[in-house]
Amino acid sequence: MSENSGESVTEVIEGLERAGYLADEAIANVVFLAERLQKPILLEGPAGTGKTELAKAISRMSGRRLIRLQCYEGLDESKALYEWNYRKQLLRIQADRDSASGWSEIEENIFDQDFLLERPLLEAIRSSEPVVLLVDEVDRLEIETEALLLEILSDFQVSIPELGTIEAKTMPMVVLTSNASRELSEALKRRCLFLFLDYPSLEREKAIVMSRVDGLDEIFAEQLVRIVRSIRELELKKPPSVSETLDWARTLLALGAGSAEEGLPLTLNVLLKHRSDIDRVRKELKVGEDS
Repeated sequence: MSENSGESVTEVIEGLERAGYLADEAIANVVFLAERLQKPILLEGPAGTGKTELAKAISRMSGRRLIRLQCYEGLDESKALYEWNYRKQLLRIQADRDSASGWSEIEENIFDQDFLLERPLLEAIRSSEPVVLLVDEVDRLEIETEALLLEILSDFQVSIPELGTIEAKTMPMVVLTSNASRELSEALKRRCLFLFLDYPSLEREKAIVMSRVDGLDEIFAEQLVRIVRSIRELELKKPPSVSETLDWARTLLALGAGSAEEGLPLTLNVLLKHRSDIDRVRKELKVGEDS
C-alpha cells in the first residue's frame, strides 16, 4: 500500500478522517482490501451518500492524483479513452505537402505520440505515478461503452491500432460509482469489490455535520439531522443528500435560527430541489403550521 494509506483497517479509518471523510469499518475495510488486492471498488447507492467524496478522500489520503471520468449517456471511446488530434494532423499534412515525403511516411509521422489526445482512461494507464481513477456514475454508460471499460479493468492495458498495446506503467486504484439507475453487468461486478453506500446513521451524519460545519453545537446538530432523516422517510423525487444537510446547517447558522425546526419553513429549498417534494414535506410534517 501507499505509505500514506495505512497498513490496517484502523489506519485507513484514521487516514480518511484526516482527509475529511468519516468512514465506518465497512467502508475502510473495502478501501483497505482494494489496494491490497489491486481490485476496483464499485460504490452503489442513492445520490448524495458520499460515493464521489470517498474517491476524493482516498486520493487525498494516499497522495495519489485523482483522474475523473464523468459518465453520461452517449459517452464514447473518443471521450473516455483517446482520440487523434485531427487539426494538428492536418497542419502536419499541409506542411509536408510540398516535401519529398511519400504518403506512407507522412501517415507514420501523424500517428505517433505527439498527435494523441489522452482521455481519462488512457491518462490513468499511462501515468508514471500511481493515481486514483474515478469512473463516476458508471450506470449512465451504454452497454457498449461498459464493455470497453471491462477490457481495461481486466488487463489495465489499451490497444491502439497505430501504436500497439499500451500497458499500465503503475497500477491505478479504481473507484466506480453507481446510483443504480440501471443494472450493471455481472462481468463488471465480478471484477470489483462491491460496497453499498446508504445514507449514514444518525450518529455518523451528526459527526459529519459537526466536523464540517464550524460553530454548530451538538444539540443543534442532532436536531437538524433528525429532521433530515424524517424528511428522507417520505416518498420524494430526491431526498436530501448529506451535502444538502451540510448546506442546510450552514444556512441555519447564517440566518441565526434559534433551532432547526424554527428555520425549516423558510429554508426547505436548501434541502429539497423539487416543488412537489417541498409541498409534500410541508403537508406531511406540517411545516409552517402553528402547533
